[in-house]
Amino acid sequence: MPKAKPDHGSARAPRRARLMARDQAAAFLRALAQGNPAPETELFYTDHFSLLVAVVLSAQTTDAAVNKCTSGLFAAAPTPAAMAALGAEGIGPFIRRIGLWQAKARNVAALAAQLVERHGGEVPADRADLEALPGVGRKTANVVLNVAFGQNTMAVDTHIFRLGNRTGLAPGKTTRAVEEGLVKRCPPELLRDAHHWLILHGRYICKARAPECWRCPARAFCNYRDKVLAPPP
Repeated sequence: MPKAKPDHGSARAPRRARLMARDQAAAFLRALAQGNPAPETELFYTDHFSLLVAVVLSAQTTDAAVNKCTSGLFAAAPTPAAMAALGAEGIGPFIRRIGLWQAKARNVAALAAQLVERHGGEVPADRADLEALPGVGRKTANVVLNVAFGQNTMAVDTHIFRLGNRTGLAPGKTTRAVEEGLVKRCPPELLRDAHHWLILHGRYICKARAPECWRCPARAFCNYRDKVLAPPP
């Protein structure tokens, strides 16, 4: 079965800002942290397995759309064994409202079976083992390693990719380049939470089409040249 890995490739970069100095980057992240000292994922989950499935389902769709689907799915199949038994045909009806649902149903069924067969029904805490699962690419593995296992990883989605380039925090032509730039320049004590601060900032303030710079707590440290300092009339 081919593995769909939508989070592995490159993305088209927005216009890149001048690279922030290290102390400037740290100040930017600390400004975001002040408003949300204990950030969390917005995906609904109850254990490592439900987190993994939710993150796989969230590729190229919103967390809100995934959350509308997963309560019923997890009630019907709360364990890898139950999910594998449900199969793609049984998973599909629960997730029809999200993008790429057919491929995702196949991947979730296959990864659940692989967890049972190769990992005793447990989600592995190893990157290589995670990325060997159907539908799991680097971004998904980074989220699971960070949220489930407390590792200092940086999962770069479209929001963080945009922020890295737009602000000058970590400009790069690919998601991997932005990830490596963020890991290199983020203060170690902030790294685990930085993914959440940045994704939430990109989702609600530093939006793709209309950044709301007037609400940004870190705008004093941002190198974006076209700041929108007042809401539209």
